[in-house]
Amino acid sequence: MKRPARVRALFALAVIAVSVFVAVTVPVRLGLDLRGGTQIVLETRSTETLEADAEATDRTLEVLRGRVDALGVAEPTIVRSGDQRIIVELPGVQDPRKAADVLGRTAQLSVHPVKGPGTGDATKLPQGERVLPDESGERLHLGKAALSGQDVKSAESRFDPQSGAGWHVTVDFEDGEGWARLTGEAACHPAGDPQRRVAIVLDDKIISSPQVDPSVACGAGITGGSTQITGSFTSDEAKELALLVHGGALPVPVETVEQRTVGPTLGAEAIRASAWAAVVGTALTALFVLVVYRLMGLLAIVALLCYGLISYAGLAALGATLTLPGLAGFVLAIGMAVDANVLVFERAREEYAKRNRPSGRSALTAGFKGAFSAIADSNVTTLIAAALLFVLASGPVKGFGVTLGIGVLASMISALVITRVLAEFAVARRWVHRRPAVTGLASVGRVRAYLTRRDPQLMRRPRRWLAVSAVVLAVAAAGIFVRGLNFGVEFTGGRLIEYSTEQTVDPDRARAALADAGFPQAVVQSSGDSGLTVRTEELTNEEAVKVEETVAEVGGGAEKVRDELIGPSLGDELRRNALIALGLALTAQLLYLAVRFRWMFGTGAVAALAHDVVILTGIFAWLGKPIDGVFLAALLTVIGYSVNDSVVVFDRIRELWRKDAKAPLAQVTNQAILQTVPRTVNTGIGVIFILAALALLGGDSLTDFALALLIGMVVGTYSSVLTASPLAIELDARTGGGKRSRRTAPRKPTPRTERTTTEI
Repeated sequence: MKRPARVRALFALAVIAVSVFVAVTVPVRLGLDLRGGTQIVLETRSTETLEADAEATDRTLEVLRGRVDALGVAEPTIVRSGDQRIIVELPGVQDPRKAADVLGRTAQLSVHPVKGPGTGDATKLPQGERVLPDESGERLHLGKAALSGQDVKSAESRFDPQSGAGWHVTVDFEDGEGWARLTGEAACHPAGDPQRRVAIVLDDKIISSPQVDPSVACGAGITGGSTQITGSFTSDEAKELALLVHGGALPVPVETVEQRTVGPTLGAEAIRASAWAAVVGTALTALFVLVVYRLMGLLAIVALLCYGLISYAGLAALGATLTLPGLAGFVLAIGMAVDANVLVFERAREEYAKRNRPSGRSALTAGFKGAFSAIADSNVTTLIAAALLFVLASGPVKGFGVTLGIGVLASMISALVITRVLAEFAVARRWVHRRPAVTGLASVGRVRAYLTRRDPQLMRRPRRWLAVSAVVLAVAAAGIFVRGLNFGVEFTGGRLIEYSTEQTVDPDRARAALADAGFPQAVVQSSGDSGLTVRTEELTNEEAVKVEETVAEVGGGAEKVRDELIGPSLGDELRRNALIALGLALTAQLLYLAVRFRWMFGTGAVAALAHDVVILTGIFAWLGKPIDGVFLAALLTVIGYSVNDSVVVFDRIRELWRKDAKAPLAQVTNQAILQTVPRTVNTGIGVIFILAALALLGGDSLTDFALALLIGMVVGTYSSVLTASPLAIELDARTGGGKRSRRTAPRKPTPRTERTTTEI
């Protein structure tokens, strides 16, 4: 074994060993959409005296952390996102009302002296003073706050059956002198006088206004800095109040801009459905690769298993959260990982067929060398899409970007290192050398043999393909204007709740019942076999309870399996980020392709990408499918996949042009397309198996995602060959390159290659 081969083998063993260790010792963290729970995204708001910057948000986060810990939720997560966002994940919490109320309340605790009855015009009071009703409704004139929530040392709920006070909250203040001074001033007034009272205010509401005990001397006050808040509390009310008071006041107010709740049943079903899709799709893809490439296919399957191990270990090592779209991305990346192996094997077949007495080792080496640039370029374009998803998307879709990026890197290691080590070891065996047909590389394959025999001139009239693309583009775009886009709740703001009902309910009946209940704008759709999805404008948690009661009434009982709340500001931001992501994706692909290839190829590829985006969006408009974050993930994935195909064709054009720089571009392009079609067909079949398994077995949550990818893959394959290439030819002709090439070089026929073995 030569030194480079030994280095590759040692590197492969090291990567696999580390991956096994990480996979065994470090568990992957599941997102809430897989294990069930509630995610709340809070956004801090500026006040007149304090700006909601990163520092204020960090202080707010620490206060919230104390409140979350006091809720008793197992393994909660609370992190800052940007300068003003705080993401709180509460596994196992299915009713977000209590959590949202506790987390979102500002809890502005303050203690005030009472200056008398609340008579007169409250608007003319000095700054800092106010008039509020006490526990019994009597209006009191309160002076400026003497103590605040920042002065609270501790707060604890207690029950005292002997005094008859029942449940109360004991509060200890850090500033004992301030408490003594406040109560000492109140004690100077006679018993029964309102000014002998001290008012404890929480969120502009007097929760307790006790009189200072007659035993307290004027000016002396209550020493020790301790007091009790009474108010006929229940056990839960006392505990919640103690939690809020002890947590302290939030430095700045917060607003809930996003809230997602997923039932544990839905999460378990999603994992099971995605696992089945992965098993079935991977098995069909593996069988196809085995039939087509025989021994090399078997080794590619082993490399794919290693790819799965490396991807899983990468997710675990980075501490990434595996979401439902991320799980789908993991499955999808298996199909995309096949592409690199197919590229290598098809190049090896070409090299094998070109030589009179070839060897498997030389053909394989030439295959890896010839396919490297196409593999590198195509994977870089996919990484661009994954990076945009990670930076600009939110929630579970961000997890898809992480998983897709890790999958691309893992696929390059598995194809370029692990597959090569195994394949080079196999072809070096004598029994393999004596039986070249066993390798799967000694045949050109049926697709290549057919194209070689027929030699179709696809680029003889490139404008006819552009005309076909224009017609399809116009029909799809008409759907956007005729039917309109059904933007999901992520882009419009509002609330989307999915229920599983005991009985199958007609959506029209549920819609009428919700209208009678006060929700005339609710959009109701069937979901699964016996479920309903209700989409409305932004609802409070109390209104959401009313919606659930109405659905339960018409459905004979209902269980909430999913609940998403998106604030209008976040909806606008997500919609803006989606447009930015698409614009950046097209611009980044154009710049990359312009650097790696000629400008006309980059222009043709980006035009084909825009063509794919419009067609896929138009088809979803005609079908009435939602345009949401998951669709955005599918769209950016389609862009990456479409560029992959374009890169493979353009890479072959570049290679052929290096050999004959004077050949007409139309001739070279036609030859490049015919040489790369077998790779496109075999890769496409492998990806179709994966996507079909996701669409049929992946459950309702992934059906639209898989459908978008299936449509995008078909459209992207067509456009990369029959839109980007003809457009590049037209651009070359308009700039004079085509005429110059035609004058200097006659058309050369595509060389024919004899088949040695019939193959798929």
